[in-house]
Amino acid sequence: MEEEFTKSYNEKVAKKRHQMTRLYMDNGLLVWNGNDANGKNNIQKYFQELPRFEHIMNTLVAQPIIGDVVPSQLTFIIKVSGTVIFQDNSTKHFQKTFTVTAQGDKWKIASDCSAASGC
Repeated sequence: MEEEFTKSYNEKVAKKRHQMTRLYMDNGLLVWNGNDANGKNNIQKYFQELPRFEHIMNTLVAQPIIGDVVPSQLTFIIKVSGTVIFQDNSTKHFQKTFTVTAQGDKWKIASDCSAASGC
């Protein structure tokens, strides 16, 4: 699940930003290098204003959240780290933590916290 989801996310960030709303819950939260956007439409707008870049993943770990925090709803924390490559070919290391939850037969991001070194 986590590899497929993260691959889809990276593809949309790199080439299909107009489809970012499909990945987030209606009330999703993005924190990107200390800047925040609330709600999937604001998140999509935020991504569309960023310069182009691609992620190269080095690590990917996912764990289910169990217990009363999300009763009867399948939810995972996904942690990713790697390198981000910008349009000018400069690079930075990044870390990202997603909280994703099942909504019907789709995975949706409830929260997305990303940071790149030096940003």
